[in-house]
Amino acid sequence: MTNNCLNCNKEIIDKFCSSCSQATSTHRFSLSHVFQHDFIHGIFHFDKGFFYTIKELFIRPGHSIREYVQGKRIKHFNYFATTILLMTIGYFIKKWTKINASELYDDKKTVEGLLKVLKEYSKFTIFLHIPFISFTSYLFFKKSKQNYTENLVLNLYMSCGTLIISFILFCSMIFTTNKDFLLGVNYFVVALTFLYVIFFYYQYFSVFGLKKYQLIMRVIIIAFLYLLAKQITNNILNTIGLKYFN
Repeated sequence: MTNNCLNCNKEIIDKFCSSCSQATSTHRFSLSHVFQHDFIHGIFHFDKGFFYTIKELFIRPGHSIREYVQGKRIKHFNYFATTILLMTIGYFIKKWTKINASELYDDKKTVEGLLKVLKEYSKFTIFLHIPFISFTSYLFFKKSKQNYTENLVLNLYMSCGTLIISFILFCSMIFTTNKDFLLGVNYFVVALTFLYVIFFYYQYFSVFGLKKYQLIMRVIIIAFLYLLAKQITNNILNTIGLKYFN
């Protein structure tokens, strides 16, 4: 083991460099290390990283993200990176579907424009409702003393959870083209999203001194506003898509 960090060349006396935080155990690559550590540990290790974040988003979403906002960040995957990776997974799932989402509706123009916009700009449009709902949660839970940026972060993580829930519909579209069944699945996804948003906000803001009935009332209202904000955003994008996208 060297006495100098291989990354910044500073002298090290512990397991990690005090200057750049690289581990002193860093060594040359080998096939066994790449497979056993970088691949197996990086992809399937559940004590931190992407899969840890996904697990926490469904086991204890509000509590874990509040802890993240308050400083316990080393285990969690970055919120932007999580969103982009989930969008990539969703993109590949959609490649396997047997039916286009626009075919679920008698009037294809209901979502046709939206799908055109999402095809080109999904990496940007997925975030459009976040500033509004973050300002709403900031106002609703001002007593928590979470600033606007902290509300942005918690809502970005929450949107990752709702994005995963939306995969239920896409996965169903891989196995069937039955429109009535898929519309039923879509309604189920909306209901599940509504309940998830309530669960997330309730956990997150449960420690800030609000009376229980106040907390329940506010999380239900904001869950409605969350769905409404997404719907309004989608309607605007659909109109733009129909008018300006070929």
